[in-house]
Amino acid sequence: MVQAYILIQTEVGKATAVARTIAGVPGVLTAEDVTGPYDVIVKAEAETVDELGRMVVAQVQKVEGITRTLTCPVVHL
Repeated sequence: MVQAYILIQTEVGKATAVARTIAGVPGVLTAEDVTGPYDVIVKAEAETVDELGRMVVAQVQKVEGITRTLTCPVVHL
């Protein structure tokens, strides 16, 4: 399993709606609206890095109200 944090910037006033929508995407473990430079932080998992990338591009980035995403894979050093 590959896990990642997806940091999301949204349009003004859209963070809660974006977090709720993304919480329903298969593979998403948590989706929280937060304060700071990002508006929503998502923890997601997939079988492979490629599958994770497809989820981000095909499902997460298509959610209305998102302006930018940054995907940070979890590593175990």
